[in-house]
Amino acid sequence: MSRASHLIATFGHVGHLRPAPGTWGSLAALPAGWALYMLGGVPLFCAGIVLAFAAGWWATALETKGKDDHDPSEIVIDEIVGQWIALLPVMIGASHSGAGVLALWPGWITAFVAFRLFDITKPGPVGWADRQVGPFGVMLDDVIAGILAAIMVGLGAGLSHGVLGF
Repeated sequence: MSRASHLIATFGHVGHLRPAPGTWGSLAALPAGWALYMLGGVPLFCAGIVLAFAAGWWATALETKGKDDHDPSEIVIDEIVGQWIALLPVMIGASHSGAGVLALWPGWITAFVAFRLFDITKPGPVGWADRQVGPFGVMLDDVIAGILAAIMVGLGAGLSHGVLGF
């Protein structure tokens, strides 16, 4: 375990906040994701997802090496990755429409709530991934929860902008 791996795994110690460190991690992902988008648009946001996944896999491997608990609650980098994946349709929508990314606030709320719901309840493939032992499994369940949440964001946008015409 190194200081760098601990900072990455806990997303700058956010993972030590109680109660519900996963929720705190997801909340911390929101302004961090906004900053990435504002600095470099969708390309930087996507690069952030890939980099956070790779760094999270590495940091989680170091932080859990030789420990019985393969997914300690203070590790929240997986929530960061999953939350950013859930936000991806919002970022792409803002980019394509020319709207301010914060103007799409219903998508932000949907992404947050849907991701937390899938991450906590672990339906189907999320639960399967959560049962995989090792750092890849720690990261994978949140990736899948993020994908499912992103689908919900897309469906919500389609319903809102298409069917309801808002």
